Amino acid sequence: MPASVWIINLVVLTVVLEADLGTRKITWMRLARPVVMAGVIISFYLKGVAGRGSGLALELGLAALGVILGLVAGSIFAVFRDAKGFPRSRAGAGYAALWAAVIGARIGFAYATSHSRNLQLWLGTHHITGAALTDALVFMAGGMLLARTFTLLARSRRLTPAVAPAGVRRQVQAAVTPADR
Repeated sequence: MPASVWIINLVVLTVVLEADLGTRKITWMRLARPVVMAGVIISFYLKGVAGRGSGLALELGLAALGVILGLVAGSIFAVFRDAKGFPRSRAGAGYAALWAAVIGARIGFAYATSHSRNLQLWLGTHHITGAALTDALVFMAGGMLLARTFTLLARSRRLTPAVAPAGVRRQVQAAVTPADR
């Protein structure tokens, strides 16, 4: 199994857990980081989308699975407004366990493609190339990252706006420390 499989999966796991575990302020930078990371991952590892057949079906299937898992991950968050009116999220052990299980399964599947004779025969029988398999796993990772991000954005936008008189709002904004930003 190539080192790139380990690298991509461990980088995704580290970045997502660092950004999301605990109580975190929902900012544009927090939302943009996974989108940028998905773009970088796709640009480095995408081999070329399969045009037809079982390779295309695998790519579409794993992309859809990634989106579903991203929606599940996004639904695990608690999303709320803090006392100052800023949208925040809270994610704990269940969120971390979901991401660790998905990353572990992806690494395990990549390992099995190199070491399981039955899986190699199945892939060969269905004319699924290594490039299509790589693309499918990349689409799954990207789909999960993007769906998690858009779910978090949508849930934070649905929060009721903080209502305060204009003078109070200006005072709260002035009292925001660099740690709150």
